[in-house]
Amino acid sequence: MARKAYHTLDELEDRYIGKVGTPRRDAYEARLKDELQAYHIGVAIKHARREKHLTQAQLGEMMGIKKAQVCKIESGRNITIDTIGRAFRAMGVAVSLNVGEVQVALW
Repeated sequence: MARKAYHTLDELEDRYIGKVGTPRRDAYEARLKDELQAYHIGVAIKHARREKHLTQAQLGEMMGIKKAQVCKIESGRNITIDTIGRAFRAMGVAVSLNVGEVQVALW
């Protein structure tokens, strides 16, 4: 019986995406970082919604969007600064973000 070879994630990324420092790998790393940040923002919105004892449908109504869109936002998809502001503003939660070296209040 043949023995299986196991590889680390780093080895697979190097092989299929490129070594660290190459343009393709840098773009991959940047996209991954952006997607992870969007996911964390979605989790924060979900947490705030639950703290306010709101359903996704209720938050959607407060924001003027459908429940399905709230679901997408909470999962980290379709997130813009405007959407983040609208969600937290609808719930009455003051928020600030660190954008690079600058801290920005959403309202």
